[in-house]
Amino acid sequence: MPPTPKGEKLSLAVKLAGIDEHWSPRVIAEMNDVQFKLVKLHGEFVWHTHDTTDETFLVVRGEMQVAYRDHEVTLREGEMVVIPRGVEHITRAADECHALIIEPRGVVNTGNARSDLTASNDVWV
Repeated sequence: MPPTPKGEKLSLAVKLAGIDEHWSPRVIAEMNDVQFKLVKLHGEFVWHTHDTTDETFLVVRGEMQVAYRDHEVTLREGEMVVIPRGVEHITRAADECHALIIEPRGVVNTGNARSDLTASNDVWV
């Protein structure tokens, strides 16, 4: 699916329909050096940090948790969280959850941790 040109509307539902894998963020738009990525989550991710940038999760559909070493935050549809740079965290979703991630271009989804869930960057849907 080609990128939607800037200045034109895009549908999150249509873009999400083009994503088949869990834990594989897909770019849907860019603004300056910031990417907007859709992701489908199910199960548990990996503990990791992003040393040089914050990252934002906005739940489009479903429910997810962001766990830190000392507490956990539950996000439901329409709720978001900004995870501070350098803070170790893990994301999880008991049932499939759809989220929008907002972060600078080039951020590796598993941060400082490498695993079989490390996704390729700059893959558009």
